[in-house]
Order: sequence, then C-alpha cells, then structure tokens
Amino acid sequence: MFLLLSKILDMFLAPLTWAMLFIVVGLVLRRRARLAVGLQVFGLLVLYVFSIEPVAAGLMRSVEAGVTPTYRPDVVYDAVIVLGGGLDPDATETSGRAEYNGAGDRILRGYELLREGKARNVLISGGSLDPRPEAIIEADVLSRQLQLWGIEPSRIFVEDKSRNTRENAVGSEKIIREQGWKTLLLVTSAAHMPRAYGCFAAVGVRPDTFVADVRAPLGKRPPSWLPRSYHLSASSDALRELAGRLVYRLRGWTVS
Repeated sequence: MFLLLSKILDMFLAPLTWAMLFIVVGLVLRRRARLAVGLQVFGLLVLYVFSIEPVAAGLMRSVEAGVTPTYRPDVVYDAVIVLGGGLDPDATETSGRAEYNGAGDRILRGYELLREGKARNVLISGGSLDPRPEAIIEADVLSRQLQLWGIEPSRIFVEDKSRNTRENAVGSEKIIREQGWKTLLLVTSAAHMPRAYGCFAAVGVRPDTFVADVRAPLGKRPPSWLPRSYHLSASSDALRELAGRLVYRLRGWTVS
C-alpha cells in the first residue's frame, strides 16, 4: 500500500502535473472567461518556472547541500554498497543490454572502486516494482555488468528484493551481518545520499559515503532562462527527494 501511495504522491509532486491540472480546470471553467484564462496562464507559468535553469539548479543545490563524502582513500573497504536506481528497466528489456539513466554513475563509481583495489567486495541493492515474473531485476543486471567488466563473481553480492530506499537498507543489513563486514562504503547519487545514509543508520549500519551523480551546477556561467525538458525533470527530481525525506522521517525510517 505504501508503494502505491508513494507513486501517487510522486505524480502530484511533479510541476508538469500541477501545470496540466491548472490548464484542464481552466478549460472546464471556460464559461467563466476571466478565471479560465487566469488558470491557464498560471499553469503555463508553473511549467515555465520549473523548466528554467535558475529554478532547477536552485532546487538541486538545496537537496545536495551539506552532502560531504566521508570516503577514506587509505582504507580498503570490506564492501562497497551500490544502490540501484541508475538502470532504465524498459530500455534494458528492449535492447537486452544494460541501459542507464542519469544515475548510472552509481555503478560506474562502484566499479572504479573495485578496480582500484579500494574495496574487496561489492553489494548491489535493487529489485523491481514490476510484478511480472519476467521483469528486469536491477541488481541482477548490474551484477552481470560488473562481471563483463572483469569483476570476479565471488566478490559480487546481490540484494534483489528491495523496492525503495528503506528496503535497500533492511535487505543490505542482513547480508552485511551474515558476511561480517565492518568497513563499508555507500555509493549513491548526491541528492539521494542524506536519505539513503539515514536509512542505513536507522538499521544500525553507518558506512562511509561516496557520492555519484552530482547534478547541481557550480554557477560559473550565466544561467539559461530558456525552458528545457531536462530542467523540468531536475526540478521534479528535487521536489520528489525533498518530499521523500519528509515522509521517511515521519515514518521513522531515517535518522541523522
């Protein structure tokens, strides 16, 4: 039930949804011309505001603010924990090969740490929301990808049941305890790290952190005021993450 509610919440947190609702309501109320036009203009304004770089960048900076990696280069970690979320399941199913979205840096950073000898093992955590028996399981796909890149299967551990960050932590904690690992390094996107680390801390695991997929620009050039779909996507992602942090805190799933 929580997963269903979270997907509904995701939809209503998207500025595109807000814009469409205002425009549709404006069309429905077309007999009240002034109100109808006002609602439609407001809907277009919402769409424009969240589609420009200054707003998208500001929102992304807010979710990445204070994210300071605690990775220690002089430590060889027992395991690096790579959280799912970087795979595009539909594209992967279509092509038959691993296809990534903007968070694909997560598995790349994990691979680099293994290749450089900074971790003995890797734990990949990520299941599927798709109920079909043939659905793509992210952790399994990423495990095969690492093997193609030359990582020995004996070093790869898979948690393939989780459907959200809370379940990432719960499922991973069991494997960590069974393996007796002590030094751990958590890899996920910069915006996702505070919530992810909080979930692991809530189940008694406090890993060092290594951020990937840093998306907030440094502001070294003038921002663009032209609307772009990728800025709208970034705004939506940031709002979704802020809401996720609030919900997880209210449910007691994350701690500082």
